[in-house]
Amino acid sequence: MSAMDVGRLCVKLRGREAGGRCVVVDVIDRNYVLVTGPPELTGVRRRRVNMSHLRPLDEKLDIGHN
Repeated sequence: MSAMDVGRLCVKLRGREAGGRCVVVDVIDRNYVLVTGPPELTGVRRRRVNMSHLRPLDEKLDIGHN
């Protein structure tokens, strides 16, 4: 398992959502993941994100794909 697996909590490093927390809901390929977060709290909407724009946290949620 990699650091970017489903359920991993992350912080966005780039873009207008920088600093917002999100969770990985699906791994698209070796460069991109699908993330989501509570938009009203963190501003992070469900979208495809380059993994280099994320910093994984030590916390992980127990969720399934999508």
